Amino acid sequence: MNAPASSPRDRAHHGHDAEARQDNWIERLRSFVGLGAAPTLREEFAEALETGDEADLSISALERVLLRNVLALKDTRVDDVMVPRTDIDAVSEDMSFAELLATFQEAGHSRLPVHRGSLDEPAGMVHVKDALALIARAAADGGLDAGGVAFKARIADLDLVRPVIYAPPSMAVSDLLTRMQSLHIHLALVVDEYGGVDGLVSIEDLVETIVGDIEDEHDDAEEARIAPDGAGGFVADARASLEDVVEAVGTDFDVSAYSDDVDTIGGLIVTLAGRVPAQGDVVQGPGGRRLEVLEADPRRVVSVRIAPPAPKREDAESDTPGGAADAA
Repeated sequence: MNAPASSPRDRAHHGHDAEARQDNWIERLRSFVGLGAAPTLREEFAEALETGDEADLSISALERVLLRNVLALKDTRVDDVMVPRTDIDAVSEDMSFAELLATFQEAGHSRLPVHRGSLDEPAGMVHVKDALALIARAAADGGLDAGGVAFKARIADLDLVRPVIYAPPSMAVSDLLTRMQSLHIHLALVVDEYGGVDGLVSIEDLVETIVGDIEDEHDDAEEARIAPDGAGGFVADARASLEDVVEAVGTDFDVSAYSDDVDTIGGLIVTLAGRVPAQGDVVQGPGGRRLEVLEADPRRVVSVRIAPPAPKREDAESDTPGGAADAA
């Protein structure tokens, strides 16, 4: 399927520079870890990580996690990281410019898909930079009037629609990342064999498969909760800070050895596991407490259960027949 040819005539030059810098950063990261390099180099990295010979690579626990995530890109499908259709914020090409601005403010995204009445009839996408550039030009031409024609005009009539990439659900994340870099298009619609839209993937979604969840200054700040589970343990949002977790759980949950590398309980469990663990995975944490992943997706841990500390050996023996208490 071909992407729409329509694109804004007058894009800010610094916009291209910003996207080029982002592309270069991603390319340097991919080159550093060997993605796209000779298969033998990739195999050497994978073997060292698999056998626990990370010391030979002189890398930290956090770097080990990043390496694992990058090497997993070729085996991660687009539909593993996409925003599902039901969660997509999109606009119709018949929407007015004023309504578009309101949607940008409400959705909090920099790019929005544009459709011709239905998501299954995509027209492309609109970038907030182009909307702001239109306002700036109107101001330079004699001021802004909220009732003026520009604010009432349809999106389709304002030459704001950029092309998007179309990707099948089975496409490898690494291939989509390469395609986004080469085309300088940072939004893809995931389409099924019949042309229906299944989901959406932004370049931020792809980067998050490597570095974890990215929250910028426009993301809603929600308090990360830590609550007793009624069985001596705690259930925590993975974003809860280690400082807050220690305050709730107790000082026996000593995380000082990891505080330089990670800030959250989610980061701690990823570091201990050496990868992004799946739902149901359990790792041994500080203070004899087991950490169980209650919810996770391919990019991050969402919630964790911190189990009560395991009983000490002498305590367990004293509670069993023939234990230390009976021996006395």
